[in-house]
Amino acid sequence: MKNLNCSEEHLAYLKRKKIKAVMINAARVGILCALLGLWELCAQLKLIDPFVTSSPSRICATIGELYANGNLFYHIGVTLMETVAGFAIAAGLGYIVAVLLYMSDWARRIFEPYIVVLNSLPKIALGPLIIIWIGTGYSAIIFMTVLVAIIVCIMNTLTGFLSVDKTMLTLMKAMGAGKAQQLTKLVIPATLPSLINTLKIAVGLSWIGSIMGEYIVSRAGLGYLIVYGGQVFRLDLVMAATIILCALAGGMYGIIALIEKRLNK
Repeated sequence: MKNLNCSEEHLAYLKRKKIKAVMINAARVGILCALLGLWELCAQLKLIDPFVTSSPSRICATIGELYANGNLFYHIGVTLMETVAGFAIAAGLGYIVAVLLYMSDWARRIFEPYIVVLNSLPKIALGPLIIIWIGTGYSAIIFMTVLVAIIVCIMNTLTGFLSVDKTMLTLMKAMGAGKAQQLTKLVIPATLPSLINTLKIAVGLSWIGSIMGEYIVSRAGLGYLIVYGGQVFRLDLVMAATIILCALAGGMYGIIALIEKRLNK
């Protein structure tokens, strides 16, 4: 059926595109393997101090130790729960606030300076207040995650709404469409790419927020392992938790990228 529906030139183009994608992925994996191999070689030859920089073999041994004593998936689960919960709340609440600000010019002009100021505020400085207000449980870490990500979600989403083609908005107004109809029929569909980009940014900020929260107050999680490892000079544990954190953040970003691919189709 493909041969009937596509020309030979188009099939050749698709084949070249597929080969290019495979080569790019192979290059990515190759670069990663080369860096890990060089790191391990330098550590084994004592060109770098493995106590300070650790090494891939020591990191793998540490991860195996965490798995053997049953702590690996527990700490991963805690941080993942905090990050996903904070991400969902920040993205959902940020989108709702952006819609409300778009619907009211007065509200947008009044609250926009406050949003900008809150975005520039160093969130880590609010750590002691968050502990006093909310406590030392998971809710404090989730609150910190939301606090870090929500302002960017609001600002990016609102910017996307305001950048919709003014000619199309004028046409809808001329046809008698109200603000709500403009939002649902034109603005929201037109800003789906902007929404996906906002979610991509929010993913990274959510991980930053959850780890910041675990730095301040936590008894479990990857941030806790990093802090604990630094305090007792177990740098293998610090590097292992960091590598796991990178893998989880990349996986969460990959899910958003997959959703984007499906929406584009």
